[in-house]
Amino acid sequence: MSLNHRYDFVLLFDVKDGNPNGDPDAGNLPRLDAETGHGLVTDVSLKRKVRNFVGMAKGEQPPYEIYVKEKAVLNAQHKRAYVAIGREDALEGDGKKRKGGDAVEDARKWMCANFFDVRTFGAVMSTGVNCGQVRGPVQLTFARSIDPVIAQEHSITRMAVATEAEAEKQEGDNRTMGRKHTVPYGLYRAHGFVSSFLAKQTGFSDADLELFFQSLEQMFEHDRSAARGEMATRGLYVFKHESELGNAPAHALFERLTVPPANGVPRDFSAYSVLFDGQPVEVGEHKIAGQPNVTLIRRC
Repeated sequence: MSLNHRYDFVLLFDVKDGNPNGDPDAGNLPRLDAETGHGLVTDVSLKRKVRNFVGMAKGEQPPYEIYVKEKAVLNAQHKRAYVAIGREDALEGDGKKRKGGDAVEDARKWMCANFFDVRTFGAVMSTGVNCGQVRGPVQLTFARSIDPVIAQEHSITRMAVATEAEAEKQEGDNRTMGRKHTVPYGLYRAHGFVSSFLAKQTGFSDADLELFFQSLEQMFEHDRSAARGEMATRGLYVFKHESELGNAPAHALFERLTVPPANGVPRDFSAYSVLFDGQPVEVGEHKIAGQPNVTLIRRC
């Protein structure tokens, strides 16, 4: 079924002794707001984890294939669309302009129907073999830590070397030194938005929305690595509007859901409390005072 409601949501997740999102332009240090010291995790990083979870959970089978994935060749995926709709002839051209012609819209619809991340997040698919562009109904912000975080640097030793030349240089000692960066603890908050109007354009359904929320709840459970330490979703708070246009501004709802900074130096989630209008929120659905047409759903 197609969506008939607008949704806004708040995602809370934490990291302990890990690097939630390294910055390749800064030696893979955890991303930081240089002015405030608050930690950052990009929307791209969060979407990657959603894609990985959906691909794993659904076995990479249509309609849940993943378009942007490791080692993917995007134009090869575009060609599949033209083959599937029986318009291989549209791929013929002189190379001076993008291929596709009058079949682009049909190819775009096929991509939306088969790839979960295309119909969820959107995609620019006009690279070479043209499948058009899709504006996705689900959008995420950067995540920002509630308190400033400290990026620690650790020296690590590998009791091996990569080449015989290195072994000869070390006269058999065979050690390789390296660096590892971690955040001792950080609780991060991200905001998200779901448009029913854009969902109708891409075919994003109620079932897709449920799978997306499930992925936000469970994505860190299947993304373990030594570099990321312990990461966990600590809360998913969804505002469901009765109308498609929405019954309250998103920012006004987000401002009512507060996570006060910790007293002292936080080292686990127990240092924080999550409040709505100053009161704890239990798991389940809750009517909002002053906003009878918006329901707050705490999923986890």
